[in-house]
Amino acid sequence: MTTSLTTATALPDARARRAALDLPYTHVDDFYINGGWVTAADPARNEVTDPATGEVWGSVPVATDAELDAAVTAARRALAAWGGRSAAERAAYLLRIADEIEARAGVLALTNTRENGSPISETRGAATNAAGIFRYFAGLADWLDGDDVRPFPAGGAESVVDKDPVGVCGLIAPWNFPINLVVIKLAPALLAGCPVVIKPASPTPLSLRFIIDAVHAAGVPAGVVNLLTGPGRFGDAIVRHPGVDKIAFTGSTPVGRKIAAACGELLRPVTLELGGKSSAIVLPDADLDAMSKVLIRSCMRNTGQTCYISTRILAPASRYEEVVDMVAATIGDAVQGDPLDEGTVFGPVATTAQYDTVMEYIASAHSEGARAVTGGDSADTTTVGPGLEDGVFIQPTVFADVTPEMRIAREEIFGPVIAILKYDDADGSVDEAVGLANNTEFGLGGIVFGADEQRALEVARRVDSGSVGINFFGSNHSAPFGGRHDSGLGVEYGIEGLSAYLTYKSIHRRTR
Repeated sequence: MTTSLTTATALPDARARRAALDLPYTHVDDFYINGGWVTAADPARNEVTDPATGEVWGSVPVATDAELDAAVTAARRALAAWGGRSAAERAAYLLRIADEIEARAGVLALTNTRENGSPISETRGAATNAAGIFRYFAGLADWLDGDDVRPFPAGGAESVVDKDPVGVCGLIAPWNFPINLVVIKLAPALLAGCPVVIKPASPTPLSLRFIIDAVHAAGVPAGVVNLLTGPGRFGDAIVRHPGVDKIAFTGSTPVGRKIAAACGELLRPVTLELGGKSSAIVLPDADLDAMSKVLIRSCMRNTGQTCYISTRILAPASRYEEVVDMVAATIGDAVQGDPLDEGTVFGPVATTAQYDTVMEYIASAHSEGARAVTGGDSADTTTVGPGLEDGVFIQPTVFADVTPEMRIAREEIFGPVIAILKYDDADGSVDEAVGLANNTEFGLGGIVFGADEQRALEVARRVDSGSVGINFFGSNHSAPFGGRHDSGLGVEYGIEGLSAYLTYKSIHRRTR
């Protein structure tokens, strides 16, 4: 395979650059079921559109109920043998999968960028991160295989606690990070002994095939991993299938509520990683120069299409205009253009529907009195680069003078928009800032920027959120990640994330 990142940037025109790519997956006709690629029965197709150029460049088949039955049946048949292996044996497969994913890094990145417009500087790291997740969970095999014996408090008996796979899992992924948001489900499920049926988001169904290729090359037994494609409504069929024992979903809160309702009705375990409206609290002593260096990754990563980023910046009144100027300059100076260019920081939004949603939020901000200090409109596609005139680009936007009741301060936008709110720090208190940070239905991420890290830690502990960073934000494979309130149920990553794919059995026996 000759396609490379260098190839992607060798031609000046965006369309010509894409025409020169030799991607192995464009228009495909099959699903991965029971250890092999199976030709789809139905001619119906889902098209894949490059949001930077507006070109339809790929398509995938739409699975039928019969194909879903076949995939679930294959997974159920594989459950006893896969779950019956030791965790150490399963971990060996995970390590081979990790190696195979890294071998496909370049072409995976290019395909991902064509699907959703994420800058190549972002997607280039997807394979390495995915491989790291597999290796991390492989390292938990001893915890699964180890004896877990617990004495009765009154003595005379003990309990052997077995950790069994929960069963066949349906994994339903979003379009913003189509690789890693599957892998953080797939890796622990496989280590736990759970076969899976995967459904990627309909805008991003192709890049995930490289993960399936890696699974196949690693020799994972037939039926353990299955891939089906289809529109969003097909996810409901997976959720309600009687042969599925657990669901793991990442996506919007409205869809998550429907999945939670269905799983509650079925008494089916579910992990939901949903939306966010996180805040970055800027303490009065914050180093704004240091903050500027992590601002984009922390507050507008992936053109603002990241669930945990802190799109609300809470600035002290004593330094408000200073913060506004820094944020506006940092965002305004970043390059927007072809996501296949190495220097691009902001690409297009992922879909036309998302473009319409974000533009509606921008219009609401203008009408409600927010002040656009940079951006504030759709991008002039004649300036982002030749060949991009039909792309869905929005200017990276920073609004100042935002008040808590404005829509952009309350609702998840999922686009390149930051809102800056002011809090009163006249008496040195940050109570108002904490109140603003917690004045939301969500609770996923957050950041506290401050020179005094002990004080920043104290403030972070007051933020009602599943994860909070101090002077940066990042996900740790070994620490639980999950949301509170409308941001989800359960966690991913860490031993806690692995536990979500286990069911426990206590075997009691006498010791005297």
